[in-house]
Amino acid sequence: MKKLICWFRCDLRTHDNPALYNAAKEGLVLPIYILDGASLNERPIGCASKVWLHHSLVDLNKKLANNLIVRKGNPIDILAELVNFHKIDNIYWNRCYEPWQVDRDKKIKKIFEDKNIKVKSYNASLLWEPWNILKNDGTPYKVFTPFYRKGCLGNDEPRIPLPKPEGISYVKNNNSTNIRDLKLLPEIQWNKKFDKYWNIGEDAAYKRLDDFLESGLKGYKEGRNFPYKDNTSCLSPYLHFGEISPNYIWHKVISQENKGYIQDIDHFCSELGWREFSYYLLYHFPYLPKQNLNRNFDIFPWREDKIILKLWQRGKTGVPIVDAGMRQLWEMGYMHNRMRMIVGSFLVKNLLLHWKYGEKWFWDCLVDADLANNSASWQWIAGCGADAAPYFRIFNPVTQGQKFDPEGIYTRKFVPELKNLPNEYLFNPWEAPEHILTKAGINLGIDYPRPIVNLKESRDRALISFASLKNKTP
Repeated sequence: MKKLICWFRCDLRTHDNPALYNAAKEGLVLPIYILDGASLNERPIGCASKVWLHHSLVDLNKKLANNLIVRKGNPIDILAELVNFHKIDNIYWNRCYEPWQVDRDKKIKKIFEDKNIKVKSYNASLLWEPWNILKNDGTPYKVFTPFYRKGCLGNDEPRIPLPKPEGISYVKNNNSTNIRDLKLLPEIQWNKKFDKYWNIGEDAAYKRLDDFLESGLKGYKEGRNFPYKDNTSCLSPYLHFGEISPNYIWHKVISQENKGYIQDIDHFCSELGWREFSYYLLYHFPYLPKQNLNRNFDIFPWREDKIILKLWQRGKTGVPIVDAGMRQLWEMGYMHNRMRMIVGSFLVKNLLLHWKYGEKWFWDCLVDADLANNSASWQWIAGCGADAAPYFRIFNPVTQGQKFDPEGIYTRKFVPELKNLPNEYLFNPWEAPEHILTKAGINLGIDYPRPIVNLKESRDRALISFASLKNKTP
């Protein structure tokens, strides 16, 4: 029988895994995960993501009957070693889309095809390949709605998910797998707090989807804006690590149409579309993580203030809804999407700090840190990305809190110092009369910080700074 390497990357699952499915059909499978040494130089994996990756690999290894090989280093050398030792015929993998990964995979494919080793790649991470969605003139879209409604929905429907291969036969391998050798878990076990919030792995991903379909999809279009409600799927980390495929999610959600909440289903699918758009932008504009898509922003007068940045990172800005979001991130390795927009707007517009600082902090702290989503979203909120938020859209964190957390459920959970403050002043404690603060047991500046910036003055300053870019070129 043929011997085939199935190289796992961001596809840590057995269901709807085209590379694994096709390898299992054709012969004996040698499954491997490589912690790419080159990627560590390109963009080191964030601390929270390392924790998730560790547990996801443990789960995958169990699914593969403890046959998963894990290595750390240069994939070219590691694959070559395995090919020679095991007399491998074919190498299969599912495609990755980060620029350095695309370049790496092209080199690897040529090296092995020159040695008459068949190399085949598949799409397991996206609903539509980015090179298949183009405008009539052959150029890429830069606005989401026509990209999704015309480009994606006007194309072929996402493929039907593949089943888990039955009865996988494995290449005999005497190397024992020790995922701990990858040293993904921190020495100081701060990661234990994640156990309260997350179950990690393929089965957990399917359960999370089922729970969302049962209790979160109905009312999703409006409910997703309220951070204390259960209308968000929380599937993003599972999608990033490939513990569940977007195709499976898409078809499972579409199958709920007979229940009647068509608008909620359409809106959820459009959010999958936003994920596609982020990968699409990264593919067509590979400089997205490092450079402004709108090059006018290259001359934007960003501030530099490490002290202010640190207070934002730690959730000590003195602006309750912002602090709640940043503390949720620190506690859970996750932040509600509405909150991501609020804290992002506060950083780049009220504080006038470069979006790269927010992107870098999210990259390190999020369990769903994803280069495409992270880069595209931060450029969107900063106004320099594709289909970006206009410069004059500056979220008022007080009114955002009042509107989307009216009873203070979310804010009091993550900013417990303010739990006794009445709703009237929960989002603007600096305006509360002294007797109200005293009754709530709050001494501003001691029990809870005063705002690090005046919201009105900082908004006016941002409008002037952003407006200064008009008709200017770098």
